[in-house]
Amino acid sequence: MTKKLLPIAIIALSLAMIVSIAHSAMRGPSTAPRAEELRAARRIERVPGGSIDTRIDRPRGSWIGGNGVVEPREPETRLSAAVPGRIVAIHAREGAFVEAGALLVELEHDAEQAALAAADADARGADAELARTRRGLRREDVDATLAESESARARADLSAGVLSRLERLAPEGAVTPDELDRARRQADADRFTAATSRARRDAALAGSRVEDVRAAAARLSSAEARRDQARAALERLFVRAPIAGEILEVKYRVGEHFAPGGAEPLLVMGDMRRLHVRMDVDELDVAHVVLGAHAFVVAEAYGARRFGGRVVEVGRRMGRRNLRTDDPVERIDTKVLEVVIELDAGTRLVPGLRTLCYVSASDTRGTDSRRRPTP
Repeated sequence: MTKKLLPIAIIALSLAMIVSIAHSAMRGPSTAPRAEELRAARRIERVPGGSIDTRIDRPRGSWIGGNGVVEPREPETRLSAAVPGRIVAIHAREGAFVEAGALLVELEHDAEQAALAAADADARGADAELARTRRGLRREDVDATLAESESARARADLSAGVLSRLERLAPEGAVTPDELDRARRQADADRFTAATSRARRDAALAGSRVEDVRAAAARLSSAEARRDQARAALERLFVRAPIAGEILEVKYRVGEHFAPGGAEPLLVMGDMRRLHVRMDVDELDVAHVVLGAHAFVVAEAYGARRFGGRVVEVGRRMGRRNLRTDDPVERIDTKVLEVVIELDAGTRLVPGLRTLCYVSASDTRGTDSRRRPTP
């Protein structure tokens, strides 16, 4: 029975092979896409989370394409305090625009505030002392000094007159030796007192000495330096905006301790009024990129929407890619040239967003693509 079925099985297998070959011949070359494959390629695949895998068609015309990333017009500023301390106040709010010099963060500063108050009081005291030294004595003090000098001179004249009379009476025995000695001593004392008062009067009339004024001025300078030092120590505990821009991220909260040199800054800010896109241009296309060329970017998050701009900077040397995609066929060993695209005013995109960039290609080969256009 088995021997009778064997020829039939061979004939059936041969017929099946002939039918398969004929069907393959009728389908055409194996490299041509079939209708079902084309339908699959045009599908919109929904991935977990509800997002859509969109496919952006290459624009028509002469364009140079490349990957890019959104960034502020100026590089992002990562702000930190110069000294460690506990955060007592945060005045910055994410998304808010602040002007240059605006107060953003305060660190604990009670001790430094008290030190500044003490140094300021010392400086004001030294300033008052210098003013008094320069002016010298008040008019009332000068008048009192003059009166004291005149009084001392009068006492000296009186003592000298008494001594002269006693000396004339001494030979006649009308004056004892003890009385004469006391008169001499009183006259000497009053004469010295008058000389002292006269010197004090001359000093009051002449004013302060140059040496006293210089010493008072030096004490004032020293006090002002200590005050400036205390103010600088206090100011280091306040973090202010170095530029006008938008607060992109606040890393710390009130009550936390900050130490400079860590991995995280206090906050990140950038000028978001105009955005840039840093684009990687393949080395084969660098001859067609010029400053001022029209450009636009698209992002997967915004579908086919185009964000216009122009080329404002072309790199000076070739380098490695700055942005890697997840495309398995992407060449990672090729050299690229950085090109910066400034987006149109009012464009709002998130810094760090990956984009696909297109730059209008120049028809001139060999021109200097780094030459700025004439205004």
